[in-house]
Amino acid sequence: MAGNSTEAGRSVTNKITSILMTFTEGSEHSLTEIAQLAGLPISTAHRLTSELASWRLLERTVDGRYRAGLPLRVMGGGDVHPPDLRERAPCVIEDLATATHCRARLGILEELEVAYIEKQPGPRPVSGFVPAATLPAHATALGRALLAFAPSSTVEMIIMRGLRAYTPSTITSPDRFRRALAVTRVTHVAATRFELEATTCAVAVPVFGAGGDVVAAIELTVRDLGRELRPVMAALSIAARSLSRELASAAGAPAADVAAGGPTLARTAG
Repeated sequence: MAGNSTEAGRSVTNKITSILMTFTEGSEHSLTEIAQLAGLPISTAHRLTSELASWRLLERTVDGRYRAGLPLRVMGGGDVHPPDLRERAPCVIEDLATATHCRARLGILEELEVAYIEKQPGPRPVSGFVPAATLPAHATALGRALLAFAPSSTVEMIIMRGLRAYTPSTITSPDRFRRALAVTRVTHVAATRFELEATTCAVAVPVFGAGGDVVAAIELTVRDLGRELRPVMAALSIAARSLSRELASAAGAPAADVAAGGPTLARTAG
């Protein structure tokens, strides 16, 4: 692309095409590089790349650069590797939020915190994994669904660090916390009642990868756990099972390996 072209007189289609053409060789670019290669002001490049990323035509890497998203790679016939968790997660979360009209999150355990993405009901796109976006593992359904299948040493480190009370309902007793995780290990369902936010409850289920290991958890936020648990569990279970099967299939493991590890409706939860 000509780096000295000007923005004046160019259609939106022309600008978007110019941005996408910078990724024809499968490379990664910073925002500044995209602007230079596409011949666009930084502000225009930022606006359009952000929109393309929200549609997953572009992906933002952990170091803030951009690369072609999975749909473009598939259409181009290059680098068509099976989608991994971070590629599939936004699609699953978006579908789940649309189907349930609830806030949907997917989280992974990083150190002793939960890194997550989320989709709020409405038109806003799924958020991305960013270092600043973490949740406490002990006070969230996401965290408990992950910790229930984590090594006991990880659970003990969480306890040793202290079970901070975010609301009067937060479980801060180590014994009660261990019991909540034990229930989740049996039921494959974690629930919190007004423990992180004083006005909301949450329910989460684990996502299993190849070999039956838990690689993530999916959570829905509800107002009334007693009344809303059963209605949202069907959608939550389907999302987790589908993602588990997809990840196992991508790794070459039989779908049956993870089917038995899918979530079941809990009569009692955390």
